[in-house]
Amino acid sequence: MVVFALIAAVIAVAVLAWVLRPMWAHSRGFVIATVVLLGLGTAVLYGLLGTPAGLRDANASRIDTPRDIDEAVADLRAALARDPGQVEGWMLLGRALLGQEKYTEAADAFAHAVKLQPDHPEVLVSAAQARMLAAGSGQADATAIQWLQHALAVQPEHQRARWFLGVAQRQAGQPGDAAATWAPLLAQVDGGTQASLLAQINAARAEAGQPPIAAPPPSRSGLAVEVSAAPGWRTRLPDDTTVFVIARIPDGPPMPVAVEKHTLSELPLTVHLDDGDSPMPTAKLSALGEVEVIARISPSGNAMPQEGDITSAPVRVKLPADAPVRLTVGE
Repeated sequence: MVVFALIAAVIAVAVLAWVLRPMWAHSRGFVIATVVLLGLGTAVLYGLLGTPAGLRDANASRIDTPRDIDEAVADLRAALARDPGQVEGWMLLGRALLGQEKYTEAADAFAHAVKLQPDHPEVLVSAAQARMLAAGSGQADATAIQWLQHALAVQPEHQRARWFLGVAQRQAGQPGDAAATWAPLLAQVDGGTQASLLAQINAARAEAGQPPIAAPPPSRSGLAVEVSAAPGWRTRLPDDTTVFVIARIPDGPPMPVAVEKHTLSELPLTVHLDDGDSPMPTAKLSALGEVEVIARISPSGNAMPQEGDITSAPVRVKLPADAPVRLTVGE
């Protein structure tokens, strides 16, 4: 299972790196963030969940690890033939087929995923990208554009959906629409990516006969968090022990939407979490209405929770917050 999970992650990274290569010269930071996110997302998903229950043979006493990609794809096809209702399986099959440059088959696999989850932005965007590759020209047809538009309607902050829809609009001779589609990304990306993206937007605006625009001012949104130790709390941990301050989606995935790393010697400390602290470019603090905030002392220094960690009680807070969130460790 570990080998298969790693294969899945490698497939995702390789495929996304190839698919996004036209963007490399102009939006390098965005490309890197997208590739890393998808690769890590695949590894984390399979590390946490394993193969979906519906894809396991209930009568099998063990599952043999596939020897190579071809065998993994064959096993996955067989599992999906037995139970075609597993969207995770269709998504993984689509990515594997993209890695094998079987674009038409990949597009078909992603289309199955869309039928199962027609309102899931990541499914819709992946299906649209595969359909563009299957067309041979790299251009989006009406169906791919519809999927991208629907992904944005469901999740307006979805960066890949917004980027590729703008690409499709510009390819279709609609540079003004492309510039308008890309413009909201300026407030979501980091400074380096913002500069290259702004150049693309203004190039599209020039094509449309529109004047250039300036970069938006830095966002001052975010969340102040005060972390302190409980009165009388003592520890033998060294001063350089890691302290993570984390904001995450309540009742959602364990991955943080914002995180800062500090040391025990800094307590008590005050941090300001904002979109610049997000390890996931498609999940921004500013796009959420509520978060759960915790502080975790990690003797191992590992970002993933470990035995022996000391964690504060989680605090839910609605955004934007009027006052700092106060966390206490060692209670």
